[in-house]
This record gives sequence, C-alpha cells and structure tokens, in this order.
Amino acid sequence: MFTGIVEEIGELKNINKGARSSTLTIKANKVMADTKIGDSIMTNGICLTVTSMTEHSFTVDVMSETLNRTSLGDMSSGSKINLERALNLQTRLGGHMVSGHIDGTGVISEYRKDDNAVWVTIQASPDVLRYVIEKGSIAIDGISLTVAAVSDKDFKVSIIPHTAEETTLLKHKTGDKVNLEVDLIGKYVEKLLGLSPEKDVKKNPLTEALLKNNGFS
Repeated sequence: MFTGIVEEIGELKNINKGARSSTLTIKANKVMADTKIGDSIMTNGICLTVTSMTEHSFTVDVMSETLNRTSLGDMSSGSKINLERALNLQTRLGGHMVSGHIDGTGVISEYRKDDNAVWVTIQASPDVLRYVIEKGSIAIDGISLTVAAVSDKDFKVSIIPHTAEETTLLKHKTGDKVNLEVDLIGKYVEKLLGLSPEKDVKKNPLTEALLKNNGFS
C-alpha cells in the first residue's frame, strides 16, 4: 500500500521491450534508501516489484497487462516518473490509501492558471468516472489529489506550487495520458451492495434505507 505522496521524480534510464513485456531501469536516489530486491515501488501510480538494483537505479519487469492498461507503454528513455516506496507503520498517511493497481487511464484536456495554483482537467471513461466524486480522493500517476469538480466526461483537480514542484503532473502536455486509481471505498461499497457497472444503477438507487438493509448503520 502507498499514500500517494510522491517521494521523488525518477528518470526512465532504459526500456528493454520484449514481445509482450518490458524491463524498465529507473534512475532514482531517495527511494533507493532501505530498498531491497522484492520490495514494491509505486512507479507513476503502478505498484512494481524491484528485480535488481544499484546504488542509484532499480529494475522492474512490466507484463503485457500492465503495458496495455497504463501509460507505461507510451514512455521512452528520459521520461520522468513519480516514485514512492511502500508505506510502513512509521509513515504518516498524508494522502489516502493507494494500492498501486490502476483502474484506467485519462487524458489531460486543459491546464488553467488560477493565481498560484493550476486547474487540471482530465477526461476519463464512464467506468472510471462512476467512482469519482467531488471532494473525494483520486490518484493521478500516483499523486494523491482531491477532486474539485466532476462531470459525466471529465474531472478537475487543483495543483498547488509544492505539488507542481515535487511531481510530474504539470510537466505533461494536453493530450497526454495519465494513470488513474479511484478511491478504494466506492468499489468495496458497490461490491457489498451487489451493484456493478453492467447493472442499471437507477433501478437500485443508493439511499439511506438501502444502506441500512445491507448492514450499514
């Protein structure tokens, strides 16, 4: 598990592409401290396992499923990457609980300056947006952020200067793809209530009575 608080920006040093998978070597400094082979490092929001390492780099294997469902397949040598080590019991949970399992990708459609902050609009598919709520949490390329607004086509977040400095989000261009992980809570509640994207949720509206009947008080 992770917090969505990026520890450093690494750099993709090398990508060795196979027929259906790839091996990535990533340059890093801070996240190498106390890291050993077999540890998990969140790489642009994706939980990946360290398979080999040096003092200033680590290597991970990326399967075809990961390449197909994330933005990693679009990256090349020199690309900047958000990095975070897995949390431990001494870690302050400054963001929210992030699993490193990507729910889908989105596309940056707009940047808009607002005093010292920047509004970022991200288009996403309905199967991702169904879990995105205003004032809720979302991880974008592994960055824990609060949703400021949401529509049936996109959602917005506001980026403060510190986040802009410490992450890659404002280094993208409009049209770039980003990895999205929605808050875990909504998916668990949906499962417990027997709902699914295939069902017509309008026939089973989420009401106080429905929650009580399913054990929520």
